[in-house]
Amino acid sequence: MLNRPGQTGETLRSFAQARGRYIGAAVAPGPLLGEPVYAETLAREFNMLTPENALKFGRTHPSRDRYTFQDADAIVAFAQANGMVVRGHTLVWHEVLPRWLTAGAFTRDELLPILHEHITTVVGRYRGQISAWDVVNEALGSDGAWRNTFWYKTIGPEYVDLAFRWAREADPQARLFYNDYGGEGMGRKSDAIYELVQGMRRRGVPIDGVGLQMHVRLDASPEPAEVAASLQRLAALGLAVHITEMDVRIQGPATEEKLTRQASIYRDMLRVCLAAENCGAFVFWGFTDRHSWIPRYFPGWGAALPFDEAYRPKPAYRALIEALKTP
Repeated sequence: MLNRPGQTGETLRSFAQARGRYIGAAVAPGPLLGEPVYAETLAREFNMLTPENALKFGRTHPSRDRYTFQDADAIVAFAQANGMVVRGHTLVWHEVLPRWLTAGAFTRDELLPILHEHITTVVGRYRGQISAWDVVNEALGSDGAWRNTFWYKTIGPEYVDLAFRWAREADPQARLFYNDYGGEGMGRKSDAIYELVQGMRRRGVPIDGVGLQMHVRLDASPEPAEVAASLQRLAALGLAVHITEMDVRIQGPATEEKLTRQASIYRDMLRVCLAAENCGAFVFWGFTDRHSWIPRYFPGWGAALPFDEAYRPKPAYRALIEALKTP
């Protein structure tokens, strides 16, 4: 029987810190403020937090002349009180946009100052408090082509470069990341991400790293050797990598056999990260099945995180501990 975390002094946080790495989780303000066990587990097990939704455009900028930061402020304050760092997510995305923006029929010349002001206001508020930002999220589609988003259609592909330049001006010390899904291994999407950030580096755009989301399924996860190759070629560009949103979803009942296979995927991916000097953070999209996005978006799937709905550690938790303990 697995000891409750913390009983032996062995936590994800303690071993990650011993390895000079960050291990983190996406955080929602509701359970953070309303469920003591949620906050206790976060503080004990993680040294990095990502606001799950609280920093997205529609949450921080609900009307053109009004910003609201209550939820994000609470998450940042919790991190500071518990010696954790914060990843900001996300400044520019095609989802969670307010209606005043998407229905505003803005021209390119009108939209540019709106985006500039948004980035300056949000990043500037947390200057010196947020260590890294996912500046642009999911600019590319699953096929690797430019996603025909609100930003792309109105501004054009240069919106990505502009967003990074404006974020750097707002906080010169924060590390700036491009974040996307499906690029963890090798293939068309991974190649497209590589080509995008390679071009940014060539143009002198201030990008520091790439976030690889790592939302995977029990029956479909990237090969560790391919992930290692992806990390290596990004390192050759001088870019850091963070695993930013990992979960491993299971279809149907979470049997012991399925949980064991899930644990192996988590262990293998963490080992790849630990073996790569440029992979400095390993972040889950949540940490407990009690508050996971998976069942809402993928009916019939779930049990994707290292802790179950009662905050008990699953086999994945022990596998992650073992990976961190092994030199």
